[in-house]
Amino acid sequence: MQYLPQIIFLVVAGFFGFLILKRIKQISDNIKLGKAANLSDNKSERLRIMLLVAFGQKKMFKRPIPAFLHLLIYLGFILINIEVLEIVIDGFFGTHRIFAPYLGTFYTFLINFFEVLALGVLISCVFFLIRRNILRVGRFHKVEMKGWPTLDANLILIIEILLMVAILGMNGADQVLQTRGVDHYTVTGIFSISASMFPFLNFVDTSNLILIERGAWWFHIVGIFAFALYVTHSKHLHIFMAFPNTYYGRLIPKGQMINMEEITNEVKIMLGMPVEGEATPPPEGMKFGAKDVNDLSWKNLMDAYACTECGRCTSECPANLTGKKLSPRKIMMDTRDRLEEVGKNGLEDGKSLLGDYITKEEINACTNCNACTEACPININPLDIILQTRRYVAMEESGSPASWNAMFQNIETNFAPWKFGAQDRFNWANELKEEQ
Repeated sequence: MQYLPQIIFLVVAGFFGFLILKRIKQISDNIKLGKAANLSDNKSERLRIMLLVAFGQKKMFKRPIPAFLHLLIYLGFILINIEVLEIVIDGFFGTHRIFAPYLGTFYTFLINFFEVLALGVLISCVFFLIRRNILRVGRFHKVEMKGWPTLDANLILIIEILLMVAILGMNGADQVLQTRGVDHYTVTGIFSISASMFPFLNFVDTSNLILIERGAWWFHIVGIFAFALYVTHSKHLHIFMAFPNTYYGRLIPKGQMINMEEITNEVKIMLGMPVEGEATPPPEGMKFGAKDVNDLSWKNLMDAYACTECGRCTSECPANLTGKKLSPRKIMMDTRDRLEEVGKNGLEDGKSLLGDYITKEEINACTNCNACTEACPININPLDIILQTRRYVAMEESGSPASWNAMFQNIETNFAPWKFGAQDRFNWANELKEEQ
């Protein structure tokens, strides 16, 4: 019976560890369904962007108040895990506050600091719950946020609040047990935030107080394991995905479109222009654009998993603001949902990203303004997916709107969007002269 708690801990840790690793492999395999993309150049610049945007949350501070509270949650999440590390070690070896004897007063300072962060996280989560559900900020209540996405966001905030309450309750009960000289509870000094629970916990007898402390300990560590697993199924996967996603982001200017090299070469050959490398026509049976997730690049698919569903992209989208159906956030959510479905059922399920998830009406509404990519706090690029699906519609299905097809034909024949030849383009100016 002496080692029973350790055995239970190892079983719990092993169970959640297995499920988390299995889920990570599934996500990795899904991302690998995408086409190759060479994004390993300029490593120093990529590292700089990752540190500024993902770690430093640079783009979040365009909206200072939510950015500060989000940063508080983020820092709390990172630093409080140092205390979680101690809890894990204690669980493995059956010890209690294993670092306390070695760190002395510095240990007391650290736990006090962690408790201040925990309180900050708790307050921030309450604020975000109020903001979502009482103040009802518009971007959190768009059509694509109905049902599970809204529940998911609220669940995460509630779970974080419960975890912070558990860690503060554990520390509060621990301190009362220290003052009573109970064996196994190392004297650590006063923890400022949890010490406020003394008036309530002092009335609890020792045996029940041990149950409270141990219950809070188990709730916190099992909650952390469960939270880590849940995150891999949630939009909060961005906690981890933000780092590789910003590192592998595009370094070229946002407004620069990536041309299809095979088409560019063919046009150059037709015009008698020099072509870099060997001039070869597009391979037989080549698909232009993207109809399903396997036609997109692996970076597009990583973007989908990294999406925070914050809606900043949609709130800045001029098409969405004027009542069009396009929502860049929905584009990313649809891509992730389709990718998950393909990961489970395979590609030959009679469905596709374009048509079953994303409609032509949505992608045709896009103005290519790049407001969504500029607004995204972790450099996700919905426009790239929109452009690739539009290319498929135009080049594979010839399904673009009639006005677009007329424009394409004019460009092909007159090298301009207008139906007039080059020699007639300034006739309107001659008419103005005659009127004068």
